Formats: sequence, structure tokens, C-alpha cells
Amino acid sequence: MNLESRDDSNESLGTGARKPTLPVQVGKIWVGGAHPVVVQSMTNTDTADIDSTVKQVAALWRAGSELVRVTVNNSESAKAIPKIVEKLAMMGIEVPIIGDFHYNGHTLLSEEPACAEMLAKYRINPGNVGFGKKKDTQFAQLIEFAIRYGKPVRIGANWGSLDQSLAARLMDENHLRAQPWDAGRVLREALILSAIDSAERAVELGLARDKIILSAKVSGVQELIAVYRDLSKRSDFALHLGLTEAGIGSKGIVASSAALAVLMQEGIGDTIRISLTPEPGAPRTQEVIVAQELLQTMGLRAFTPMVTACPGCGRTTSEFFQELAKVVQNHVRERMSEWKVSRPGAENMTLAVMGCIVNGPGESRHANIGISLPGTGESPAAPVFIDGEKKVTLRGENIAEEFIGIIDDYVETHYARIVEA
Repeated sequence: MNLESRDDSNESLGTGARKPTLPVQVGKIWVGGAHPVVVQSMTNTDTADIDSTVKQVAALWRAGSELVRVTVNNSESAKAIPKIVEKLAMMGIEVPIIGDFHYNGHTLLSEEPACAEMLAKYRINPGNVGFGKKKDTQFAQLIEFAIRYGKPVRIGANWGSLDQSLAARLMDENHLRAQPWDAGRVLREALILSAIDSAERAVELGLARDKIILSAKVSGVQELIAVYRDLSKRSDFALHLGLTEAGIGSKGIVASSAALAVLMQEGIGDTIRISLTPEPGAPRTQEVIVAQELLQTMGLRAFTPMVTACPGCGRTTSEFFQELAKVVQNHVRERMSEWKVSRPGAENMTLAVMGCIVNGPGESRHANIGISLPGTGESPAAPVFIDGEKKVTLRGENIAEEFIGIIDDYVETHYARIVEA
């Protein structure tokens, strides 16, 4: 291909331009339409333990979660919801709380109307909302509560709790095809129909279309991509993305990122959750950070200044540059809770911490602020570049403190302060 025939259109690279979906208001947060992709998380506390749940919701919110889902599985947890929302409000935290219902949601909302009123959204699984003759009745009851209290609903089908009667019917129909589908395709179709048919039934019952979010979760990367591509073509409802049971540690991060990045690059997805199994002792907030970093590295949103850092090689003399990169990333993350209010735009700042002369000066010049630490055989000096120009050279034992100071000064002088009236 010669240069004249090269396609320089955005489409050749993939733009991530969002496919049109209906906008849905969840509390004060908008999902879908032209609104940015929203980060969601879920607690793993016993919801009936009010203090523990409030503490974890607050931690998730401070980490950047814009929606938080909690389990509502018994009367004790349903009774706790109003108190949880009230305590969060007293802390100045108004994050929308989503109630996750399985099997008995219709009963709990009937018995605890305060729970129905205080939740910002209901999550319903069409695979276990009811069985046999009770299914339609109990689904209708949940939708009636949503209509009564003006709440949006996520209808979330899941591979692990698929409507077995629907799956069986589709399998029977598949046997009659001239060219039968493979079993995997039939089950994907059952998952998609479970979500879409339930949504259309909710509309028939009187729930507005702009009160519905859909999800159809599986645990395999390629299956998730296939399901959501199809789901996106066949409906205009807002879509929640997530790889269910993604796994622990790097496996969960890689699998979720691989699946969600492909879909979001194609413009599919309005909310996301990274369903990580936490490492023992690790904070629940990791799933929020991973979701934010995924969106930010794709250029879809900005949450906090991101640090470019080299991996290290035989040219680097120590682990100091790695330690500095971690210190810098932790510092800007901690300061963002303040900066996002008083210094809007600071989240777009780019930083570089490099370990030797090979790529150090070049990468540093590309960042708003960059430092090139000395490698093997280099002069024990660390030039600092600000907006492409070398401004100062740091030496000695206080490089970390001085570099952090340069970052803070840059934020103070380059991003306008918002002064409350």
C-alpha cells in the first residue's frame, strides 16, 4: 500500500465512539446516551451490618466508584438500606445505591417500602426472579415497585443462572433447523432473549424505556464480546458491561480488560464493573481503580494523572525510579479527591518517571512533567522537563520530595481554582 492510498480516517484506528442508547438517570448520575461510561462497583459486606457496609461504600466512592451495588437478600438487609443511605448522606456521600435482588425481591420490597424508596436502582435477574407460574407474577411485582417509586431497573441475565425453560425451548427449536446452531450459540441466544424479552415485558407493564439498563454476563472473553455485539444490534437500551466471575489478581484484570476494551472500542457499553475476586487482604477498591485505568488508558475518560514509567533493564542502577513512580502515582491519586473539586482538569495531567538516558529525556518531554533518572554510567543528575522544556536538574537524597513539590506547584499554577460562593 502506498502513502496516497493509506486510510487516515478515525474508523481505521477505532474511535470508541458510543453507539446510541437511551439515557437513564440513576440518582444524580446519567447512564447511556451521550454521557460518559460510568464506573460501578459492588460491596462484599453483609448488608445488614450497617457500619461495615457504610465504611466499604464510602471507600469505594472515595476511590471513584460512581454507582455502588449492595446485596439485598433478606429482611435484615432490606431494613438496613434506609439507614445506610442516611449515614452516607450525613458523611456527604450521595452515591447511588443499587439493590441486587435474587429469588425474593418482590417480597422484600413489599415488606420494606422504605428500602424500595431509598434505593436508586433495582437489579433483577430474569433467570431467578421466579419459577414456573410464579415467574411472570413476581417479575411484574418488581416492575410495579419500580414504577411506583420512579426507579430504573437493570435487567441482568447471567450465564450461571440462565432461564432453563427458555434454554430448553430454544434447544428444541434448534433441533428443527435445517442447519442447527452449535450449543454455545443457542445458549448465547437464550441469554440475549432473556434480557431483551424481559425488558420488553417491563415496558408492556408500564416501565418507561429510559428506565431500563440491560446486561448479559458470561465468564468467557470471546463469549462476552459475541453476546454484547449481538445485544447492541438488537436493542437501544443502555448496557452494563462486566465479565462475571473474572477471577483473582492479574487473571481477572487481564480477562476483564481484554473483553471490555474490545467492546468499548466498538462503542458498546454505558456502565462497567470489573468483577475481581480480591486478593487476601487486598482492598475492595482495586476493582474501581482497574476500571478507571482501563477507561483512561483507552482515552475515554480521565480520573487521575497517569504515570508513564519504564520497566527497567540492565542500564538502570537501582529500583529508585520504580519506587519514585509508585510514590508519584499514589500521591496524585490521594490528591485527586481535593483536586477534582478545587483544580478541575488536573486529572488530565501526564507524568513520566524514566530510569535512564535511552528513552528518559524523550518520554519526559512528551509529558506535562517528566523526570529522567540516571542509569548505569550516567551523571548522578535527574533533569526535569515541564511541557517539553528542561527546567531544573535534581540531585541528592531528596529527589522524590522535590519532584512531588514540582507536581503540586504545576497543579496550583496551571489549573484554575474553583472558589465556592
